[in-house]
This record gives sequence, C-alpha cells and structure tokens, in this order.
Amino acid sequence: MQHRILLADDHEIVRKGLRAILAARPDWEICGEASNGREAIDEAKRLLPDLVIMDIGMPGLNGLGATRHIIRDLPGTEVLILTMHQSEQIVWELLDAGARGFVLKSDAGRDLIAATEALLEHKLSLSGKISEIVLRAYLSTTPKPDGGTLSVREQETLELLAEGKSTKEIAEALHISVKTAETHRSRLMKKLKFRNIAELMRYAVRKGIIAPGP
Repeated sequence: MQHRILLADDHEIVRKGLRAILAARPDWEICGEASNGREAIDEAKRLLPDLVIMDIGMPGLNGLGATRHIIRDLPGTEVLILTMHQSEQIVWELLDAGARGFVLKSDAGRDLIAATEALLEHKLSLSGKISEIVLRAYLSTTPKPDGGTLSVREQETLELLAEGKSTKEIAEALHISVKTAETHRSRLMKKLKFRNIAELMRYAVRKGIIAPGP
C-alpha cells in the first residue's frame, strides 16, 4: 500500500533532508510540499495525504494553527510535528490540536522513520525528549478521581481516543453510529472530568492505556 506524505517546513534545505530520509521507503510517496501554514492547509485539502510532517515555526500561520485546521477538516490525516522546541505548553497544545507524533529536529535522522511508521498505523509516537516532557507533566499532576465506573463502551471509547481515533473512526471500530460514539465520548469526558483531549492523553499515560514513547 502506498502512503502519501506532505512536507511542511519553511526551509527548503530541511524539506530536502526529509525527502532524503524518507526515500528509504519505496511505499512512501512525498506527494507535495508547503513552505508556510496556510499553504500546508491548502495542499493537504488538495492532495489528501495520509500524513503531514509539520514544522511549528512557519510564517503566515504557524504549525499549531495549521494542525488544528488540518485535523478538523481532514480527520483521516495524521500530523507529525517536527520541532526544535521542547516546551511542555507547546507539546500539550499540539496534542490538544490533534497531533499524535513529535520528533525533535535534532533527532530526525534517528527517529523520523519510526515515528512516520507509527503515525501511518494511527499510533502515538513521541521522540525521546518529548516523552520525558509528557512524563514530567504526568508526575507533577495530581491524579483525577475517576468520577464513577466507566461502562464497557466508554472504556473502549477511551482507549480509541487515546490512540488518536476520530469519533467517526471510533464508530466504525465499535460498529455503532457516530451519534452513539459521540454520546460515549461525552459521558466519559464528563465522568473523568476532562476538559480536553490533552487531559485525556495524560490520564491514558498514567493508567497505562498508552505508552508515552520509546
């Protein structure tokens, strides 16, 4: 199966470097490139890639804003963040926006292939130093009360949300309607007192539902 990948970075030399690394896999096609956030959104809508590899610091619209738009408009597309930043706030903002993978630019040569493989399988992937940020946040956060026992369907919904699945994908996986999936999601968020997906991700790491990274 051929997977289509869009590269979004404002430096041409970085895009060339990414191409060189990803060329090792014949089943991966670089279907397009973008040099700013607005262009990334437009190209993603036009090309419908399976994965967007996104820089954060781009002109016009940064990677965070572009990620929000792409995940909202193209729920089947994954976003892998390529960044020099190690800010906890930025990491959680990007997780909340829908990004499910992070690779530090300094680690790209070592981690990019594995991260790309993971996201193309709709799995979470955090570069080593980024996973440390997530763990530090978890250790410094007072655990939330469970707020009640989750039903089997709510537990299944929680696990699928933690894997980065959209409501539509959850409905398909559980063989239920989208409306029912939305109800399960709403109930579990209320029971566990989550305000957003970032909080759900922290809970999933704490409970061992997902691993924080290698």
